Amino acid sequence: MAKMTTRSSPAKNPEHNSPPKCQGLTKNPSLELCRFTDPEIDQLRHCLPDGTIFRPFDSSMKSDCESESWVTFPTSPFQIGYDNPFPAFTQSFFTLIGLCYIQAMPMMWRVLFTLEHIIENEGINIGLSELSHMYNLVSQGSHRFLFKHKPQQPHPLMKVTKNDTH
Repeated sequence: MAKMTTRSSPAKNPEHNSPPKCQGLTKNPSLELCRFTDPEIDQLRHCLPDGTIFRPFDSSMKSDCESESWVTFPTSPFQIGYDNPFPAFTQSFFTLIGLCYIQAMPMMWRVLFTLEHIIENEGINIGLSELSHMYNLVSQGSHRFLFKHKPQQPHPLMKVTKNDTH
């Protein structure tokens, strides 16, 4: 999973500038390395507020790194069109469920992004209760999650669960 780490301002106290540390959650760490390069980060800077500080590319970072002074973002939401801060429906989902952004698989981001567009462009009032009627939240291992449509029901959103976004 490609990712980047950011923070909104420099750490005021150097002791609070904790570098990201691996939590040891991934089963195969060599397959979970950061593969998001500096030029790719530069292409997404417009998605985050002015003054955001980006860490330089670090190929040794793994997807389960954590830090007290840095926020780790997956790149997939920005690549499909999200900006930061995330819209209300998406933010309320993460707040209610208690997941970190990096724990969401790309498919989950595509579903949330599609629902945001339905809410915004079609004026349909979709809430978290409607989301819970359409999908189950399922662990994909390594503390990462995706949506699985409810059994014996048709897919509520076509093509967003595939690896293409078109």
